Amino acid sequence: MGSENSQEIHVNDAGESWTWLLFLICLTTTLGSTVPVGYFFGVLNAPAEIIQSWYDEVLANEYDTNSSESQLNLLWTAIVSIYLIGGICGSCFSACCSNKYGRKGTLIISSVILLICGLLFTWCRAARSLEMLLVGRLLGGIASALIFTAQPMYLLELAPSSLSGSVGVFTCIGVTAGILLAQIVSLPQLLGNDDNWPYALSFYALLALLCLLPLMCYPESPRWLYLIKGDVAGSARGLRQLRGNEVNVQLELNELEQTLSRNDKSSTICQVLRDKTLFLPLLLVCALQASQQLSGINAIFFYSLLILTNAGFSSSSATWLNLGIGCFNLFTSLLGPLLLYKFNRRPLLMCSCLICGGSLAGMSFSLYYLLSSEGLALRYVSIAFILTFILGFQLGLGPIAYFIGSELLEDAPRPVAMSLGSLCSWLGNFLIGLCFPLLQTVWSSFAFMPCMCVCIFCLLLVWRYLPETRGREPKDVKPLMSQGLRSKIN
Repeated sequence: MGSENSQEIHVNDAGESWTWLLFLICLTTTLGSTVPVGYFFGVLNAPAEIIQSWYDEVLANEYDTNSSESQLNLLWTAIVSIYLIGGICGSCFSACCSNKYGRKGTLIISSVILLICGLLFTWCRAARSLEMLLVGRLLGGIASALIFTAQPMYLLELAPSSLSGSVGVFTCIGVTAGILLAQIVSLPQLLGNDDNWPYALSFYALLALLCLLPLMCYPESPRWLYLIKGDVAGSARGLRQLRGNEVNVQLELNELEQTLSRNDKSSTICQVLRDKTLFLPLLLVCALQASQQLSGINAIFFYSLLILTNAGFSSSSATWLNLGIGCFNLFTSLLGPLLLYKFNRRPLLMCSCLICGGSLAGMSFSLYYLLSSEGLALRYVSIAFILTFILGFQLGLGPIAYFIGSELLEDAPRPVAMSLGSLCSWLGNFLIGLCFPLLQTVWSSFAFMPCMCVCIFCLLLVWRYLPETRGREPKDVKPLMSQGLRSKIN
């Protein structure tokens, strides 16, 4: 059995570290839940012109409508953004769903919704139905919001506390892998062409279907069973499957009993918002989730092709460079479990914000001088800053924001906090999609400067208010934040 200070992560059956069942659950929920979320984010970039030509033809033939270019662009904006609107809507009831149906139950519901979306995407062209495409994107956003709330809680509530950081990063890894998978599948040489684009949109459904069956066989969160449903026997049965060590099971059951005697079964959103002792942890969860989106990562991936072509690369070169950047993004995200197992959250987050802010400033100035001087070396300097930003993002701001709520808040207010954090994440994503093109038109290469300011704000917020959560239970962290903005974390 590896001790808490061990320098390696072992897969064993002792109950205090990785077990094969826990690893399989992490892998399955990542492939079947968070990979499709990332896939939704990235799949529309390559076949955009093909889909626009299709719905122009549908409008002309089925609705006898001749649309102007501005109307077609507005419709495309609606197709892209309705996914984010679905995410905002889903975040509003994801806490209720997680409490009522359980963490695993919510993931199963989201998987079924994702399969329905896949069917709508597959048949929208044959049915000549633009509505099917829009409804599929909307439902996909709702399913993604449920996943962002339930999946981090599910993994952290299954894992022993010593592995909370290691399992928490699987959400970020899944989203990153999904974006890369979408970039690959939507290449014109594969499915991103006139004949196969509906299959490119629905390809993720294969993963959702393959992972749904094993997900139904996995244990539900023992904490949810014990604290919300009052199913002590079911909780004990799940812990025995996960730990394989009766001593550890009894210790955790005793801890759950103490938690139940100390807290209400669950908290409503009104109860959480009225509790002054929860103001600071809620602020931290929401600010970190929003900062994750407003830091510029989505702007880079949404507009990476445009950034690379503006840097002087040909269209084909920019496509392959963009794919290489996606591979680098996935590779750096895989470092997360090891980094979070070895290092504290606060220094990782502060280093992450500092590197991201510096990289955005460097990228802005290098693109500015590149556009004015057209120096060949500056092309590669710009790419180097993009890669440095991605590395910095995956050090902390990317993975930690997804699960920090589960480490800061106790069981009763946790689902509401995760739901509110998810809502802020979707709002930040929507704001970037809405404002960044306008900023790029007005400020050109300096459009990333507001994102740099967000990184600086996040750095100061973490330095002043975020307590260290590694190796601590939420009940130990709670007193450090009970005074709101007057709290002293040291």
